[in-house]
Order: sequence, then structure tokens, then C-alpha cells
Amino acid sequence: MDTIKDYLGKNRERFLDELIQLLKIPSISADPAFKKDMLTAAEAVKKSLLDAGCDLVEVCETPGHPVVFAEKIKDKDLPTVLVYGHYDVQPPDPLDLWDSPPFEPVIKKTKIHPEGAIFARGACDDKGQMFMHVKAMEYMTQNDVLPCNVKFMIEGEEEVGSAHLDWFIKENKDRLSNDVILISDTGMISREAPSITTGLRGLSYVEVEVTGPNRDLHSGLYGGAVANPLNILSQMIASLTDENNHITIPGFYDKVEQLSDEERSKMAEAPFNLEEYKKKLDIEDVYGEKGYSTLERGSIRPTLDVNGMWGGYIGEGAKTVLPSKAHAKISMRLVPDQDWKEITELFKKHFESIAPKSVKVEVKPHHGGFPYVTPINTIGYQAASKAYEQTFGKTPIPQRSGGSIPIVTLFEKELKSKIILMGFGLDTDAIHSPNEHFGVWNYLKGIETIPWFYKYFTEMSK
Repeated sequence: MDTIKDYLGKNRERFLDELIQLLKIPSISADPAFKKDMLTAAEAVKKSLLDAGCDLVEVCETPGHPVVFAEKIKDKDLPTVLVYGHYDVQPPDPLDLWDSPPFEPVIKKTKIHPEGAIFARGACDDKGQMFMHVKAMEYMTQNDVLPCNVKFMIEGEEEVGSAHLDWFIKENKDRLSNDVILISDTGMISREAPSITTGLRGLSYVEVEVTGPNRDLHSGLYGGAVANPLNILSQMIASLTDENNHITIPGFYDKVEQLSDEERSKMAEAPFNLEEYKKKLDIEDVYGEKGYSTLERGSIRPTLDVNGMWGGYIGEGAKTVLPSKAHAKISMRLVPDQDWKEITELFKKHFESIAPKSVKVEVKPHHGGFPYVTPINTIGYQAASKAYEQTFGKTPIPQRSGGSIPIVTLFEKELKSKIILMGFGLDTDAIHSPNEHFGVWNYLKGIETIPWFYKYFTEMSK
């Protein structure tokens, strides 16, 4: 029987090649033009789970993109781990900022990843991290060391808000029953300082449209006499935060969890070098809400950001136009105990109220999700901690993340299970950005660590 390290040594190149083949599929859930690629990716995930030793694997239809469900039931009296991941990816735009094509994966050495990193859209978020679980499953079945039951639920709509996962879970509650849910769609502090994510921010995502005149106008003939929607939109957005970068929407902070000085002090113990942080981002200084550290601003405080803004003429050369419409996409990251539906309504009401009569405003909600905090005194967390200790040689740091996985609160509500967030990405992996990548070392370390979680969770559940 091979140990996990032996198995990794023998299969390293195959594991990398199989991930690269999956990354070549442009499974972009946001764009209907890639519907066939979404189905191709789902079938590829199905095949990989069958090859990994699952007894039952199905591509399950939903009103949107399919969910891949798989299971291997050893003994109904043993605990069951449900693995969640997603095979859809973010759009790769802007393409001209990629050093290599986003769906032609390449392995390149970097300062942070001297063993190499896989550069491709979805490398870290989430195909690479999801595939760690598939390969860990393969090791456990091939070497007859799987200690418990395993189920997989790999969806295709995470990057568009998991619009139909609620429906799928409610339709399949019995099939999805489990004792713990395991997710790798987050990161860790560093290779030298492993961490387990214990909290996620929620999300409210909206699109706004400001309409002025009934057509584009000549900026010389009408400029200064008719409201310019782009100018108005810029002013309205600027008013959403004050001089302390505090969000000005009435009621926005009413339910924000206030952490104690002791909790904030514990957070501050996490290794963090501000100068290195700025250097990695090529910025002169940080920016954010007054009274909070950079780590706190990125994890325990809510935010409001413009994700995109457009209108008027943006082609080559000049066109003196006063546009009829202006648009923006805005995301708000939320913290316990904010309700994303309430926040969306507060935003809508406030944004409409600050618009001058010279324009019309429409707010279109897109999607959202609730924030989540998982306790560290559960068997699941303790098993994860021991698994990291086994492979990293040190106890992982519990850390709240600034990112969002909208469906985690749905899991706990509907399936009555705690979620363990074992992420192996780094904050330099450029997820959602050009040149997204995932370290080869991180990918293999995840495969090495996951079987230990199963071992400890099963032993501690007795």
C-alpha cells in the first residue's frame, strides 16, 4: 500500500496533466455562448469522479447549469463527508492583460511558486482546488484507505450566484445528507503560515442605470444645459462613502457585528507585512475605512465597490457626445449579521432618493449571499487542524476571509451541517483577474492533506 506521499510521487505528472485538460474547457457560466462548454466540463468532472472510484456519478439537470453528484457509500453506520466545489469560472476579460491565453494552461515558475504555478482561468478558483478532492479520493480508493462515506456536489453556477443550487438541494435533501461539508474554495495565509478560513463575508450585487435625455446629445450644443448621466452617476457613487470611507447608506451598519478588542487582538496576531502587501500590489499606500487595519478592512468590515462603469463613447479618438445613459455594477461585501436582501433594498431606496430630478434611476439586483462564521470547537474543524499539522508540521491559524461563497449558509440551513473551509490558494493567485494561477506545490499539498482530514474526522466521530 502506498502512502499519500508515495502515491503523489508516482502520479505527480498525471495529476497535473489531468487538471490542465480540465482547465482547457472554457466553462464560463455567465455567458450563454459557452453553454456547450459548461456541459463538456460537467461530463469531464463526471468521468474524473468515476475514475476516482465513486460508485455512483450523475450529471443532474437543473433549471440552469447542471450539478455533478457522486457518492461512495462504504457503510451506512460510518460518517459521511460531503464535498462541494464548482466547475464554472469567471469570464477571462480583459484578455489583453493575460500573459498567456486563459484557456491554454501553462506552468511557469514565479518568485512565490519556485516549483511552478499553473496559469489559467479557474486554476485556483475553483477547478484546481476542487480537483484536489477528486485526486485525494482516487488515492484513498486505490489504496483501500477510505475510512468513511463520501459524496460530491460539484455545481456550475457559483460564479453567477448559485442561482439554482437552492432548488437542487431542496429536491435532493436525502441524497445530500451528511455529517460535515468540506469546501476548498478559499485560501491560506502562506505556505509557511497555513490557515483555515472560519468566516466569509456575504454579498449584495446590483447594477444601476441612470438615464438623462432620450438620445445621445452634442456636448457643445447641450453641455451645461442638460444633465450628463455619466457625471450624475459619478457624483452619486462618490456620495456613497464619506471622508472616513464610511458607507453613507442609512441603516447600512445597523446589524454589523462588533468584534471585541480581544477578538481584534487575536486577528492581529496573524502574520502580515504591510510593506510587502503594498509591494505585491504596486501601490504607494493602502486605503479604507478609518479606524481599522488592512486585515480588518478585508475581512470583518463591510464594503461598497464599483466593479464596472460605462456609458457614452469609449472608442478610438474623440466623439463629443453627452450620453443618454450611464451604467455601473456595484458589489457590497457584508459581515455578520447583515442580511443581503435587506441591504439590497436599503441601497435601492437610498440610491433612488439621491438622484436629481434631471435623470431617472433604475437599480437592478443581481444576486447575493449571507455572511458565514464557523466555530472552531467542532469535530470537523479539529480534524482539519490535525490534518494541516500532519502535512505542514504546524497548527493552522483560524482566519476570516474577505471573500464570499453565497451558498454556505444555505448548506447549514437546509442540510443541518457545519462547513469546513480547507483552502490552499494564496492571495497572490489573481483569482477573478488576468493571469490567475495556482501553485503546483499548493495543489499537491492539498491532495496530501485532504486524506488526513478523512482519517481524523472518522476517528473523532466515533
